[in-house]
Amino acid sequence: MTGLSHNLAGPLAQQIFDDVRAMSPDTAGVSRPAYSEVETAVLDYLSDVALAHGLRVEEDAAKNRWFSLPEHAGAERYAVIGSHVDSVPEGGNFDGLAGVVTGLLVLIGARQTGRRLREPVKVLALRGEESAWFGSCYLGSKALTGLMGPGDLAALHKGDGRTLSDHMAALGIDIQPIAAGRPLIDTSRISQYLELHIEQGPLLVQRAIPAAIVTGIRGNFRFRAIRCIGEGGHSGAVPRAYRHDPVLAMADLLTRLDDSWLHILQTGGDLVLTSGVVGTDPARHAIARIADEITFSLDIRSQSAEILDHMRAYLREEMDEITRIRGVRFETGPEIPAAPAMMDATVVEGLMAAMPRIGQEPFSMASGAGHDAAIFAQAGVPSAMVFVRNRNGSHNPHEAMDLDDFLVGTSIISAYLEEE
Repeated sequence: MTGLSHNLAGPLAQQIFDDVRAMSPDTAGVSRPAYSEVETAVLDYLSDVALAHGLRVEEDAAKNRWFSLPEHAGAERYAVIGSHVDSVPEGGNFDGLAGVVTGLLVLIGARQTGRRLREPVKVLALRGEESAWFGSCYLGSKALTGLMGPGDLAALHKGDGRTLSDHMAALGIDIQPIAAGRPLIDTSRISQYLELHIEQGPLLVQRAIPAAIVTGIRGNFRFRAIRCIGEGGHSGAVPRAYRHDPVLAMADLLTRLDDSWLHILQTGGDLVLTSGVVGTDPARHAIARIADEITFSLDIRSQSAEILDHMRAYLREEMDEITRIRGVRFETGPEIPAAPAMMDATVVEGLMAAMPRIGQEPFSMASGAGHDAAIFAQAGVPSAMVFVRNRNGSHNPHEAMDLDDFLVGTSIISAYLEEE
């Protein structure tokens, strides 16, 4: 178990989850926009919880929050338990938040029970992990580690159209060092980065396993709004040979990408592909009109950098061929990339070894979704993750993580970090 007993840890975790849900309601589920007042309010609430339980609270230059035992606040070297507090629009309450609550439970348990940690531990509550708001992801961890690029800072908010840079500056964040790519923390002082997260797919549910250790995180490249531009016309008067239909051109492209996806899977490769936003302008188009333009998103992910490079080149080749055949043109806009990240083998082994100590069979798996752990891994910090079983997927209001499963995942991290 965690340092806290089940009878203490469960109610405290439930109270935090319930309070944060009540702070961030939407029409369905919750919405905690990145770099918003709601996100700040959640960080303030978590800080109050930490202070009420005798922890030290600090804020870094990117306005993320850090929690620690008082005696570890000035530690020269320390482990980090981290995750994010923002959510997608109308999302679930546990995505991101569960990982921060885990860290708080580990620290509060150590403080209240006197159990000793093998090394100092700090908990990091990050801003802006989700790509839903600005198109770019891992914003809080990128800012900390010096990995935020100009494209990230120039990204436009999906609601108000202001840049990420403007939103960060409005919170009092100094943009200059971030824009210069200077790390805001000394990552060499972090011995390891641990993150608990709900699983966002069905594997643990299907296998009836409460928690697992993550071995790697898929990278991706994304286009927020690809435009396929053709030529409008009457739906009944223009023969096929004279059409320049962007809707069929987009369908042709996605079909070709789907065929390539199937081939890669059948030959043992790793790939997922999604076009989650598709549409013509309903104000300009009609049932009896050939559209002159369609816009669609594209998200291509793999654990293999080589497969991502292959798909990037294949996408361009297919766009060029469809342009020639159908007389349309594609404008992709800026690419939003994220490199794959393998978790640290030693940390993974340590977490696997902790599972039998709390009565769990060791089990490992890959992560299809991206997480802040990938950024810390890319910054040279040994990193690993624990997944907790979660029904109904993620990025929707119907996330269904059982509290008992969450406590299993938390206990794995606690057992790993505590002295035996």
